[in-house]
Amino acid sequence: METTILELESDADCFIQKIETIIKLIVQNLSDLKEYVLKNGFKNIDEKIHFFKHQKPAIVSKLIYYNAIYKIETKKPYGAKQIKKFLNEELNKLKIFFDNNLEFYKYYRTNNTFIDDKLFIRGKYDIKLSLDTFYFEVDHRFSTSHDYKVAKIIAYDLIQVYLEDQLNNINHKKVSDNSFLNWTGSKTALIELIYALHSQGVFDDGNVDIRLIAKTFENIFNIDLGDFYHTYMELKSRKINRTKFLDNLRDAIIKKMDEKEEE
Repeated sequence: METTILELESDADCFIQKIETIIKLIVQNLSDLKEYVLKNGFKNIDEKIHFFKHQKPAIVSKLIYYNAIYKIETKKPYGAKQIKKFLNEELNKLKIFFDNNLEFYKYYRTNNTFIDDKLFIRGKYDIKLSLDTFYFEVDHRFSTSHDYKVAKIIAYDLIQVYLEDQLNNINHKKVSDNSFLNWTGSKTALIELIYALHSQGVFDDGNVDIRLIAKTFENIFNIDLGDFYHTYMELKSRKINRTKFLDNLRDAIIKKMDEKEEE
């Protein structure tokens, strides 16, 4: 599913139609996943918690994200001033959600587990733990009290990046501050580094989408990575030197360390 989505996103034509296709794809995958879970169940409690805390939210978050982007793009007004106001209002909605769910946000982002058996086990819920009304309307065979909230946290982080990027495009100001760094290496090298960091899970305990990492690096280093997924697939298909940049990094730091020792 992830591969198909990235391939669809890489084609800029018919943006709205592409989102519609992506949403249908995710809905179908969720339907298939639900059927599988109801048929096969789980081996133990740990497997249940892992599924409802990490695996299901990773997919549902994509549905929330693309549905939100679809609404934003189809409701966006005309005129730069009106668009900026609209986008800022959407950002404010995200802020309200995070403010209202701060305690759970901190629990999830700090990778706590001490009440996972209340939050991510089917049929268990505590009304004192800020339950959404949505929970009482879902199929409890395939939902827990907080798996949807985790999905919203993941999705809202991505939506925030999308909205801020839209605002930056409107402002189209080139920042000429010497305190900013410009990436002067190749795009391929940076993409290799980004995927390595994502694979190692060094951001938010591994609970972050590769696109959010890529967008952050683009903003920090003033670079447009373009279709980074396609570049990654090219790296992946190499017969030799698939991690050329990382290998060179390692050699460079070892050389630097050796020079220091000789001084």
